[in-house]
Amino acid sequence: MTTQNFSGVYDLDTAHSSVAFTVRHAMVTKVRGEFTDFTATLTANQDNPAESNVEATVETASVDTRNADRDTHIKNEDFFDVEKFPQMTFKSTSFDVDANGNGTVTGDLTIKETTKPVTLDVETFGIEEDPFGNTRLGFEARTTINRMEFGIDFEAPLNSGGALVGEKITIEIDGSGIKRA
Repeated sequence: MTTQNFSGVYDLDTAHSSVAFTVRHAMVTKVRGEFTDFTATLTANQDNPAESNVEATVETASVDTRNADRDTHIKNEDFFDVEKFPQMTFKSTSFDVDANGNGTVTGDLTIKETTKPVTLDVETFGIEEDPFGNTRLGFEARTTINRMEFGIDFEAPLNSGGALVGEKITIEIDGSGIKRA
């Protein structure tokens, strides 16, 4: 990607973005899911990335693993407890990106009232004007967290000594931000 000026305020276009996760199941396979209700705003300062920030909110009840029974279980007290904790949030604390917007973004992730720092690896794909006159910024961000550190401590041991649900959760964000006028 060539260097382009991506400074500005962008709102995540939820119709063209995703917040997905992957977790090991029964230690032999992976379960994938996503959240379908989320918002995020990025204020990008290409000249001084330290002045950039991002804030995001995910509605925990919007979890979708393409299995209704599993989704019901994930929404209850064993996992997200969506009645008590309807949202999880991310607020950036630092940007370490190059002129193309590639690098890392560190911030505070809050799940079930537990806040921990996480670092996302970010790759920016560029800026493009769409046919409707919107300026779009495309990116991917990825991190891995330990669910136990956020109070998601459901345990179902297997005979082998492993667990039904892995502790490591990979979070992947595919984003298309629309620049505010």
